[in-house]
Amino acid sequence: MRLLFVADGRSPTALNWLRYWIEKGHETHLISTYPCNPPSGLTSFHILPVAFSGLAGVQARASADLQGKPGPVRRLRGVLRPLRYYLGPISLPFYRKRFRTLVSEVRPDLVHALRIPFDGMLAAVTPSGIPLIVSIWGNDITLHAHGSFLMAALTRQTLKRADGLLADTLRDISLGQEWGLPQDSQTLIVPGAGGIRLEEMTGSESVKGAETLFQELSDAPIVVNPRGQRPGSLRQDVFFQAIPLVLEKIPQAVFVCPSLATDAECEHWVDKLGIRPSTKLWPRLSQVQLWALFKKAQVFVSPSLHDGTPNSLLEAMACGCFPVTGNIESMREWIQTGDNGLLVDATSARSLADGMITALESPSLRATAKNKNALIIAERAEYWHCMAKVEAFYQGILKPKGFKDL
Repeated sequence: MRLLFVADGRSPTALNWLRYWIEKGHETHLISTYPCNPPSGLTSFHILPVAFSGLAGVQARASADLQGKPGPVRRLRGVLRPLRYYLGPISLPFYRKRFRTLVSEVRPDLVHALRIPFDGMLAAVTPSGIPLIVSIWGNDITLHAHGSFLMAALTRQTLKRADGLLADTLRDISLGQEWGLPQDSQTLIVPGAGGIRLEEMTGSESVKGAETLFQELSDAPIVVNPRGQRPGSLRQDVFFQAIPLVLEKIPQAVFVCPSLATDAECEHWVDKLGIRPSTKLWPRLSQVQLWALFKKAQVFVSPSLHDGTPNSLLEAMACGCFPVTGNIESMREWIQTGDNGLLVDATSARSLADGMITALESPSLRATAKNKNALIIAERAEYWHCMAKVEAFYQGILKPKGFKDL
């Protein structure tokens, strides 16, 4: 197949998705909506920095430069996201023209946008003779579509154009249909990154570099929160406020937060709450280092308000790390509270702390959940099984609609 993907070329989720098609020998093209280096193995690579994504690097550097000055950073985050909801859509007409030119040059059998804002919004002008598949991520509709009247209109336009919809939860399939997905459009539920490569997790406990990282953790009970800073989607402030409550009951606990080492707002919370000795704000870890951390830790935490199925949640479950997450609909599709995880109120420090305390103090609960989650991941989220279903889905999109028979 000649496949054209529209995605954030920096995203590990997108890269894991692309990897399957490249390894299977399909002609794989990428239009990245963020500036980045070209991933290896692509037939062609292009950058269309929609919605001012070219400023992302500048913004990240500004955040690092302002480390230790949390006030301006918090104000910047609070302004930029809603502002982008209005200005981002205005940038689309210019890039849509360039997108259609690239489509005419690539002549793909199929176009797949890996999320709605702004990948799908860009790809919504795919010519009618070429099938368009759109993926929904967990906050595309529940959060971003409500950001402005323009975001809502473009979300509906994207879904109305889609010939197929992929999502990692049943909830998002239902929402997609409510927001305009045609009745005859095909749908499929698979993890957003394609699933978990279980065979690659074997032996990750001894991965190079992990030993040095883990020396400072000793044998303490470990809680890991790898979700990063996602304003509007996660309540990381509540997570940090919950830490002192956990330490009152379990003073030896250690809280590890990869990808937050340079985040000024998180540094502010750690100092304000006096929890620095127990809190590790680490840099971004490699994939295998993160797996090793999940295998060493007892509890995985995601203080989610808007989410689909985070790949990190599935990885933690596969590694035997007990999940404590926000009690939202998408998480309830994977977790039965008190059985294979705990669902808590992510807006309440007390609720989040109680979940972590219960998990840390209940080795039998964690052991039972470990076995159940291993089965769940093997049955519902194994990479090669899931991606084989996607490949069949792509084929099924083409034939009933009279597109090119592959």
